[in-house]
Amino acid sequence: MIQNGLEYLNSRLIFGMMPGLASTRKLCEALGNPQKKFKTIHVVGTNGKGSTSYYLSGVLQAHGLKTGLYTSPHLVSMRERIRVNDLPIDDESLDRLIMQVKSAAEKTQVEPTFFEVLTIVAFLYYAEQNIDVAVLEAGMGGRLDSTAVADGELIVLTSIGLEHTEVLGSTESAILKEKMGVAGSAQSIISNGCSKTFVLGGLSEALIAEAKVFAASHGCSCVVPEIRNDIELPNLGQHYVENASLSLKAAELFLQKSRNISVADAVVNKGIVYDDALALTTLTTRSWAGRMQKLIDANGVTKFILDGAHNSHAVRRLVETLDKYYPNQKFHCVFGALRDKDVGEMLKLMAPHVSAWHITRTPYPRFRELIDLQSELEKLGLNVASAGEFSRGYLNEVCASVTDGSPVLITGSLYMIGATVQALKDDFDGLAFFRGMEPTTNEHR
Repeated sequence: MIQNGLEYLNSRLIFGMMPGLASTRKLCEALGNPQKKFKTIHVVGTNGKGSTSYYLSGVLQAHGLKTGLYTSPHLVSMRERIRVNDLPIDDESLDRLIMQVKSAAEKTQVEPTFFEVLTIVAFLYYAEQNIDVAVLEAGMGGRLDSTAVADGELIVLTSIGLEHTEVLGSTESAILKEKMGVAGSAQSIISNGCSKTFVLGGLSEALIAEAKVFAASHGCSCVVPEIRNDIELPNLGQHYVENASLSLKAAELFLQKSRNISVADAVVNKGIVYDDALALTTLTTRSWAGRMQKLIDANGVTKFILDGAHNSHAVRRLVETLDKYYPNQKFHCVFGALRDKDVGEMLKLMAPHVSAWHITRTPYPRFRELIDLQSELEKLGLNVASAGEFSRGYLNEVCASVTDGSPVLITGSLYMIGATVQALKDDFDGLAFFRGMEPTTNEHR
């Protein structure tokens, strides 16, 4: 990225995360409301938003729609967060549009956050690119997340869990309301008198019942898709099948809605009929990077498995997946984690699947020190096979120690997965998307 835009964007980090739509609305109005120039689908929830968004955007693109995708965090470059038909925003456009937001912020005397700036940049870019539809992954919450100003008619809710309780609420029921945009504001994802549709996944029966009541009270409807058994994905794990099931139903509903509105009102009305066979074929090629991703070399051999599991909940899904796809197999594991994570529980859960622990850290200042990781392993009676600062050279050393031909498992932190992608992107076709990108701040806001 050109330096001016990067400097301004980084200056926004001091504002942290500030839930609320006032700043975003004010800036969008100053910039001509670019978010109104294309259709949007919101993806909200606690876990699974990124993969669901990625699968959904691919299916819509395969049906001939020019499709934007907005996700967070990034692994290597901020350019990843803003895509059109799988191509990342270019450096020049990113810099130019950041500075455009900066100018509007100065004129309106608004101090936007890091995430608000990038969200508005995405809106501006999608409007410039004349897209048909944007799939927008919410950053945090729903009702007060800056993506909500785009006001899509279709919302995908992937799951509910206790997160950011100081902002979203202390119970799953309260968080459900925030994710659905029900509580408090008439200018939320749900607005009175609308005909929005929610596609619900990953919820208990009790929460589904609550969601239906909430939606009905605002004139909206809910759809609960069945988890399909005919989906094949590059990403390993039942949770990705669940997310892909949501994406298929969302694509079907979106195309159906688009066909049912008048040409005068439609941004998307190309007479496209949902093709399930096409959608399923598309999903077989959609690998969501760094999440239960196999890196396969030119000889067809899986050399690495990357998974960004960074807390106990995510590690449980990782372990379930290893049980299913690699029963009774143990791995050399490259592990690193941030200081604020429950590392002891993560290591305990993974231990039955690991034959050798290789502990590491990136230069990112929040990473746990190697001596701390070693201490946590020793508490569990586990030995450290090697320890070293993360680098391509260190990965080579780990690979040289593997004698049974099994892949090396790399996990514990999305920050470390990002560093891994950067180190290996020129060697594996599965990481080709990241080639030509320069690393930018990995502060995942």
